[in-house]
Amino acid sequence: MFSAAAIAAAAWYYRGAFNSDVSAPKVCFAQKCYGVEVASTPEARDTGLMFRKQLDRDRGMLFVFDRDGSYHFWMKNTLIPLDIIWIGSDRRIAYISKNTPPCNSDPCPQYGPSSPARYVLEINAGQTDAVGARIGDEITIGR
Repeated sequence: MFSAAAIAAAAWYYRGAFNSDVSAPKVCFAQKCYGVEVASTPEARDTGLMFRKQLDRDRGMLFVFDRDGSYHFWMKNTLIPLDIIWIGSDRRIAYISKNTPPCNSDPCPQYGPSSPARYVLEINAGQTDAVGARIGDEITIGR
C-alpha cells in the first residue's frame, strides 16, 4: 500500500499526465470513476496488486510509464481476477484484457497489446463490461 506522501509525490512528479492537482487520483471512463493507487516506480510496477485478496469495486491501480512502450503483464501471485486496460498517450483505451485470471502455474501467460501504451489500469474483473468500456474510449486521469 502506498503512503499518502508517496501518492502525492508520484502525482506531483507526473502532474503533466494528470488534469489537475492529484491529491486523490482517479481514472474515469464510460461515466464511471475509479480511485487508484499510482504505480510509477519500477518497484511499485513489479509488485502491482500481487497478494491482494480483494479490491474494492470502485478502486484500481494505475501503472504510469515514462514513455510509450509495449508493456505486457502477467498474473503471477495475483489472487483476484482483473480487467487490465492499456491506455495510449492520447488517453484512449488501446487494449483490454477482460476477466484476466490469476496464474496458478509456471510459466504464467503474458497479456498485452501489440500497440504502444503509456498507462495501464487494473480494476476488478467484469468492470469493463459493466460500464460498457471499449477500445478507443477516452480516459480521464485526474482527481
